[in-house]
Amino acid sequence: MGISSQLTAIRVLAGAGAARPSRPDRLLGMGLALMRWGFTPAAGWAAGAVRYPHEAAIIDELGAMTFLEIDQASSGVATALTERGVRDGGSIGLLMRNSRWMPIALSAVAKAGADAVLLNTGFGAEQLGDVMQREGIQAVIYDEEFDPLLAEAPADLLRVVGWSDGEVELPTVAELADTPPRLTRPAHRGRQVILTSGTTGTPKGASRSVEGIEPAAAFLSGIPLRARETTVIAAPLFHAWGLAHLGLGLLLSSTLVLSRRFDPERLLALVDEHRASALVVVPVMMQRMLELPEKVRERYDTSSLKVVAVSGSALPGELSTRFMDAFGEVVHNLYGSTEVAYATVASPADLREAPGTAGRLLLGTTITLVDPEGNEVPQGEVGRIFVGNPLLFTGYTGGEDKDRLGNLVASGDLGRFDAQGRLFIEGRDDEMIVSGGENVFPAEVEELLSKHPSVREAAVVGVEDEKMGQRLVAYVVKHAKSVSEDELKALVKDRLARHKVPREVHFIDELPRNETGKIVKRKLQAPDCTESGGGS
Repeated sequence: MGISSQLTAIRVLAGAGAARPSRPDRLLGMGLALMRWGFTPAAGWAAGAVRYPHEAAIIDELGAMTFLEIDQASSGVATALTERGVRDGGSIGLLMRNSRWMPIALSAVAKAGADAVLLNTGFGAEQLGDVMQREGIQAVIYDEEFDPLLAEAPADLLRVVGWSDGEVELPTVAELADTPPRLTRPAHRGRQVILTSGTTGTPKGASRSVEGIEPAAAFLSGIPLRARETTVIAAPLFHAWGLAHLGLGLLLSSTLVLSRRFDPERLLALVDEHRASALVVVPVMMQRMLELPEKVRERYDTSSLKVVAVSGSALPGELSTRFMDAFGEVVHNLYGSTEVAYATVASPADLREAPGTAGRLLLGTTITLVDPEGNEVPQGEVGRIFVGNPLLFTGYTGGEDKDRLGNLVASGDLGRFDAQGRLFIEGRDDEMIVSGGENVFPAEVEELLSKHPSVREAAVVGVEDEKMGQRLVAYVVKHAKSVSEDELKALVKDRLARHKVPREVHFIDELPRNETGKIVKRKLQAPDCTESGGGS
């Protein structure tokens, strides 16, 4: 990173309040924490303990914990883990919902010099076992409710319980936190292994470590978070989006409000109760909030919100518009992926002017769009998205990799730029449907269907067809109002080209989603996914 870029990053961090004057002893303490633990959660909590030792850092169902309490607790847990055989450079699985025990465990794993493998709470037992074996996990920290998923795990696997609703026989994070700390600087700089969503196959581990201030500056250049404010994180912490905001919260010494389970009304209540200035969600959470009756939403004062940061899956244009109509000009939509981390952010103004846009390039980020032959496409044309930034993943832990173009990594999506430099996502590069020799991007059809007042949400897939190669099939979740298959077909025919009209429309109760709200399209073609009597 050049001097000019470093100065720009420092200015961004200073503007957000992350880089501010401090007493020499505190600066020394923060510097020592960074030297010891690197750019890890451990250093973040240690720095917070130096600057704001007795301020609330985490608020969850159990109450508040200060920066100092979390730093001390994680040191105790790290000591206990090493005493129980966790080796420097080993791997520890975390299977936990959003509570204080997750950040404490993340920090403890880093202090122990181990890699944290963030396990999806939506995994089944077999899927969980496959991932744990592949990643070489030697210990697992998990919430008690997931105990049945570990029934077939090796007998010698070290197990520690995070959240529990009663007494348990196994050691708990709370108990280990009382261990007198005896830590040395680990030889291995702990990484965080984030798993891909698994919507198109087996989840893969993507390892990533943060070095330097550039990634944080990039996020803050597009999302106006500020130091020492309160953020409600509803997105799962095991997902890259929730984890990113945990890291930003540490940098900004924010108070982070966590809730183990998503409930739309509860989310509004937390914003109201804590006068939160920021809310971190995935798109389906926004949708569920809007589905609350207006009289319910009006019970809660959300006027403190300055930022609703959303990512994790495609944000329909009509959803962002309706949400801002209800909650103000607060939505900031980030586009990225597990592999490329971040690429663009759409501001409220972008989302008003160009609903559905993924926004503009973040600080220090490069995007190139190329055709199937690897040639860069002109502005306005669709191409495969390749991203360059300081936080690209280093490859899958199983040895595979994403396609690369020089120093750029494929995001897995297709997109185009408009004349104002805003990116639009046309869909997954492996989801493009070729029907009758014509290319169809499902996102375009889905967006149109979702705009119908009687449609709650829609997904479009391609299925094999003898004559056309593939034919389009739409799966639609209706509101209470009725709408017919013919009416939706006519809508598409009237607005789009004929080859983009779905041959079939199935009405279903809900779209299959994973824990982070992404639609799992491979499940839509299962024979039992449609309503009785639904379809054509």
